[in-house]
Amino acid sequence: MELNLNNKKAIITGASRGIGKAIAVSLAKEGVNLSICSRNLESIKNTAQEISSVFGVQVNYSATDTLNTEEVKNFINNSADFLGGIEIVVNNAAAPGGLVMGPLETASESDLIQDIDTKVVGYLRVSKYSAPYLIKNGWGRIINIGGLAARSGGALSGMRNLALTHMTKTLSSELGPKGINVNIIHPGITVTEATEPKLTQQAKDEGVTLQEIETRASQGLDTRKVPTADDIAVVATFLASPLSSSIAGEAIAAGGGVGSAVFM
Repeated sequence: MELNLNNKKAIITGASRGIGKAIAVSLAKEGVNLSICSRNLESIKNTAQEISSVFGVQVNYSATDTLNTEEVKNFINNSADFLGGIEIVVNNAAAPGGLVMGPLETASESDLIQDIDTKVVGYLRVSKYSAPYLIKNGWGRIINIGGLAARSGGALSGMRNLALTHMTKTLSSELGPKGINVNIIHPGITVTEATEPKLTQQAKDEGVTLQEIETRASQGLDTRKVPTADDIAVVATFLASPLSSSIAGEAIAAGGGVGSAVFM
């Protein structure tokens, strides 16, 4: 299937590793020129050089903290100058799983505020200051990476993903008439370079083997297979393409069929 993405212009936050990097690679395979950022200059530089050398696309990189409005503005304006505009925005900069995972008794108010400021307000900052470039095109895509914690109780940090879902639909209603589709992808547990250390620690904490933890995780999925970052990237790449024109304001689960609830 030809996705008609060649020479499109995309910015991606949180792109030095994990899902963000996988999306950058997937878009580069389709010929998309990129401007990517993360907070760590060395890691984002390495990612940019790797993608550029392998796929031959233009890749700009920046150390940007999406908590900082001025840094966001500079990243977006510099990206537009480098790329000659912006057509696709992928918001991914956030702490995987969130910072507040424990019970109410030990919940940190400051960590929860940081979670929301980073993922909800941070995505809003990037969307707000990139939207004029998309509006100028009369075409664009904004893809937010959320999380399936939005659909179940458990970690308090999951509330940020529910807020993101509401924001996604609100932005879609405003920007859709201007040719800009806004959607959110909710990954569940996802295999990235950070997964094994976390599962190893969980196994140690519970006094079981790593294999038992991995089996338990996959048994809760309809597919019996934990998705990889590349699996999420495929969904994002389709949503970034002109072929996704009928999909707007939607929350798309990409968790391998976790749980038994039915969502309309």
